Amino acid sequence: MAKVYFYYSAMNAGKSTVLLQSSYNYQERGLRTLLFVPTVDTRAGVGQIKSRIGLHAAAMPLPPDEDVFAHVATSHGEQPVGCVLVDEAQFLTRAQVEQLTDVSDRLNIPVLCYGLRTDFQAQLFPGSAALLALADNLTEIKTICHCGRKATMNLRVGPDGKGVREGAQVEIGGNERYVAMCRRHFKDALAPKS
Repeated sequence: MAKVYFYYSAMNAGKSTVLLQSSYNYQERGLRTLLFVPTVDTRAGVGQIKSRIGLHAAAMPLPPDEDVFAHVATSHGEQPVGCVLVDEAQFLTRAQVEQLTDVSDRLNIPVLCYGLRTDFQAQLFPGSAALLALADNLTEIKTICHCGRKATMNLRVGPDGKGVREGAQVEIGGNERYVAMCRRHFKDALAPKS
């Protein structure tokens, strides 16, 4: 029986690298993979998954209204699909996560989702909340804070390098805009300065 997996972490933990390696492993065994990335993430270009260490692959751009199940079912009918992989899964809608559970349950295709658990205000993203509720397996991919402790938080920084407390939940950026930190240093970075 296929399952839905959610691999989550703070920023810069290597989620895209792990996704691309997983896809390669399936392909090396002769199994076709389908890669998806929400259209809101344009850092590598629309429909592109790119890791910070230089690995990259084309993916199907996934707008919020896309029926993932219908797309996978059609593609699977044309040529068997061995695995579905989704990068930046925090940007999925609840409906899309439910559709991915149907891919697993009805088509018997494993679904591997990779994304952030929380935003810069330590709030769950809608896609992450749905995956935490519905995925069969939850796995944390670890990264570290500058102090050496496990980083679980994503600090958004302004042009001055200081932590930002307010703003839209989604603001696409990389190392220039976000810093992965442990909870203690995240709170310290946002503490009012006296």
